[in-house]
This record gives sequence, C-alpha cells and structure tokens, in this order.
Amino acid sequence: MPVTSPPDMSSRWTPTPFLSASAAVHGAALLGTLAVPAVWPWAVGALVANHALLAGAGLWPSSRLLGPNLTRLPEAAAQRREIALTIDDGPDPDVTPRVLDLLDAANVRASFFCIGRIAQQHPALCRSIVQRGHRVENHGFAHSNAFSLWGPGAMRRDIVRAQATLSDITGQAPQFFRATAGLRNPFLDPVLHGLGLQLATWTRRAFDTRTGDPQRVHQRLAQHLGAGDIVLMHDGHAARTPAGEPVILAVLPRLLQTITERQLHPVTLTQALS
Repeated sequence: MPVTSPPDMSSRWTPTPFLSASAAVHGAALLGTLAVPAVWPWAVGALVANHALLAGAGLWPSSRLLGPNLTRLPEAAAQRREIALTIDDGPDPDVTPRVLDLLDAANVRASFFCIGRIAQQHPALCRSIVQRGHRVENHGFAHSNAFSLWGPGAMRRDIVRAQATLSDITGQAPQFFRATAGLRNPFLDPVLHGLGLQLATWTRRAFDTRTGDPQRVHQRLAQHLGAGDIVLMHDGHAARTPAGEPVILAVLPRLLQTITERQLHPVTLTQALS
C-alpha cells in the first residue's frame, strides 16, 4: 500500500484529482443545463452520483481521495521494524494513568489523540502523557459525531480550539489530526493544510469502543500485525470486559508481548516520520 508523504505546508493547497474531477462534474452539469435546459434530469443524476461518491470517500477512513492521509508509516520506518500505537478519546482519569504505566513498563512510546474539551478538564494528566515521553495529538475539541457534516468554518474553529488547548497544556504543538471515527468531508483537507496539520488514520483497529471481549480485540489487532502498521486503540470510551475492566487494560499487555515476539518497535508518529 503506498504511503502518503507529509504535505508541504508552505505550498498552496491543491485538490486531489478526485476533487478536481468532482468540481468539473458540477461545472459541466451547470453549464450543460444552461445551454440545453432539456438535459437537466441527466445533470441532476450526475450531481447525485457525484455527491454519493464524495460521501463514500468521507465514510472510508483510509481513503486518500479527499486528500493526504497517513494510514501506514513510511517505508523507512517499516524497514526499521517500527509500528505506531495510537490511543484515542482521552485523557481518561481512570484509564489513561494505567495505560501509561503499562507502556512505561514495556519502555514503549505512543501517540495519544486527545479531545480538547477532555484535556481541558484534566490538564495535569495531559501533561503527564508528554512528560512520560509520548506525544499528544489533535482529536478535535468537541469530538462531535456530526464532524463529517460540518462546513469548513466549523471544522477550522473546532480544530484550532483543540490545537490551542493542547499546545497550552503540554507546551507541545500537535502535528497530526484525527477526525471523529475517521469520518470527514472534502472541506477537511484544505483546513488541515492551512493549519499545518497532517491527517492520520490507521492500519489496524479493533472496534474496542464496542467490543469488550479481550480475545477478539487482541486477535483483530494482532492478525497480520507487521512493520509499518498504525494501530488504533481507545483509553477514552473504551468498552468494558465482562468483568467490568476497560478492554484496553486487558488487551495492551498481551499486545505488547506480541509486538516484542515479532521484533517490532513502537514509536510515536513524529518519531516515525522524522
């Protein structure tokens, strides 16, 4: 699978070929209808089909049709047998400290995609993530389920607010952004480009906000886990095991053992791309 390189934030934003083609469809439909009014049903059909494709691209987290998207680490990182553990939706005052202890015990570093409003409630915990050698990245301020339906202004305000909050708390500006559930629309890429942030999704996920079975979660993450992978887990909104334990706490020790057995080296996203 090809890897998207970090975007050149000093350059002007340019749409992907898919977005350029979409704009061309819109223009052709408008001009065609003005020139030959009788073709309007065909024009409407083309626009409906085009919008369906745009929506589908936004609902596909690993898609690059709407813009650059880091779904795997660069080849140089894969050659070094590196993988990235990314942990979303925190910081959680009950779960995150125990996740940090498990990572410390294994001498492993991770990237925490923190929600701005949650970090604002637990600033000391957010600072602890960085002080213990990890990275805090931008997961939006509100973490709204409607994020992919927002316009560019609302997206930018939310991301900027999270960026300012996380930077002020940790003294370290996030370099990566991840949308709620990885869902987005064509407005996100130019917003991120203007803010100097890079979209990052994942290679492997376990749906651990919905699945509380540790064996199933571990199997989903470990199956074919290899160099260059970006792994997604959750400290916030984690599903509970039958015993009531956040599933990440039950799975992480076993996953770290699997990583060691396969001679993989967990790094932060920043380390992998540096």
